[in-house]
Amino acid sequence: MGELKDKAKGIANEAAGNIKQAVGNARNDPAQVAEGKAQETKGEGQNLKGSVKGALGDKV
Repeated sequence: MGELKDKAKGIANEAAGNIKQAVGNARNDPAQVAEGKAQETKGEGQNLKGSVKGALGDKV
């Protein structure tokens, strides 16, 4: 069950990060673009964590 929770959080963070980047680009705000990239990267990590949990859970 932790796998799905991590993947869902990851997808949400990736989406929020992409939105922040788009808004930052539209406003010409490099700080917001950087914040969006960081959040997107965090989401990718969470998604990977969920995948690892899923792979290990199937073998246990």
